[in-house]
Amino acid sequence: MPPAGKPEVSEKVVATNRRAWHDFEILERFEAGIALAGSEVKSLRLGRVDLKEAYAEVAGSELWLCQLHITPYQASPFSMPPLRRRKLLVRKAELNRLVGRVSHRGMTLVPLRLYFTPRGWAKLEIGVAKGRLHADRREVIKKREAVREMRAIRGRS
Repeated sequence: MPPAGKPEVSEKVVATNRRAWHDFEILERFEAGIALAGSEVKSLRLGRVDLKEAYAEVAGSELWLCQLHITPYQASPFSMPPLRRRKLLVRKAELNRLVGRVSHRGMTLVPLRLYFTPRGWAKLEIGVAKGRLHADRREVIKKREAVREMRAIRGRS
């Protein structure tokens, strides 16, 4: 409940990775902060970001986001390279848990959505995921279609 006179502010979603839900089975989700530099925040606020090819990896005792494309802000002479590695900010205990989960065969860290919190902090929702085979994807689509058909039948009655 916001204080009297203050409007309730929700998070502003900048980008989502819809392809991740299709290609992977998301087992667990968590939130991480992003270390941004220069005018990257301005580009994010304009929605000039692409999550499609992005992935997260653990290197040493740190978590990094790779292949996240942030288009440079045009008015800034101090723009950063669009595909540079960006550090993800998580607590050490959470990082250790993630290392344990990702160490299993076939597990990976996939960015799901990028958003701003009501306080203005850029956050990334990351999923611990297992890749789906082509046949598995077809099975998921069949189940989804069956659920839609059942809802349609119930709606007619």
